[in-house]
Amino acid sequence: MELSGSLFHPFWQVLFAGLFFFALWFALRWANWRRLKDKGQQHVFLGAVVFLFFLWNMRVEMLPGFYWHLSGMVIVTLMFGWSLALVAGSLALAGVMLAGLNDWGGWFPSVVLSVLLPASITQALLGITRVNAPKHFFVYVLVNAFLAGGLVFVIMASLITGGLLLMDAYSWWDLQQKFLRLTPMMFFPECMLNGWIIAMLVGFKPHWVGSFSDEEYLHGK
Repeated sequence: MELSGSLFHPFWQVLFAGLFFFALWFALRWANWRRLKDKGQQHVFLGAVVFLFFLWNMRVEMLPGFYWHLSGMVIVTLMFGWSLALVAGSLALAGVMLAGLNDWGGWFPSVVLSVLLPASITQALLGITRVNAPKHFFVYVLVNAFLAGGLVFVIMASLITGGLLLMDAYSWWDLQQKFLRLTPMMFFPECMLNGWIIAMLVGFKPHWVGSFSDEEYLHGK
């Protein structure tokens, strides 16, 4: 999901900018840059950025300045971890802005809600399942990819709806009729996209998925 900058008071723009730069500072410090020294992994990383860019080009304008598209951030976070996922998502969103699909005023709200938030939720859920759930291939795909995609969508939709109502950008009736009533049709595609792609990647290209290990999730199971 993306939002136009015209929906936000300058105070909120500053708040979102502060959150983004705070998170980016940690991301740049913690990122596994050594992984990207390998040319093969560089190509996979850049391919993930291009994947997000084209995925986010397939959008629907729910309300003026309010765009919905599939996220895909769960996939990139499981592949590269929170830090590099934030970098990849930020680069893809910059490409979207350069392509003229949204205004630059919407950069900070969109990058926080559509990149930072889903990457953080995915990473947190991955940590919780590693501690509390059996280490099994189906648990990894079902919980960390399929269910994580749905959880990300629900939290994003709830926060954006609440935020737009708080800022009086749209009425409850507009959001209910033109967005909330359509959320069931948006929920399942998000789940399926993440589940299918991660299942295929760990099956055919497990070395592309940094959070997955054959020894941990498959051997002896």
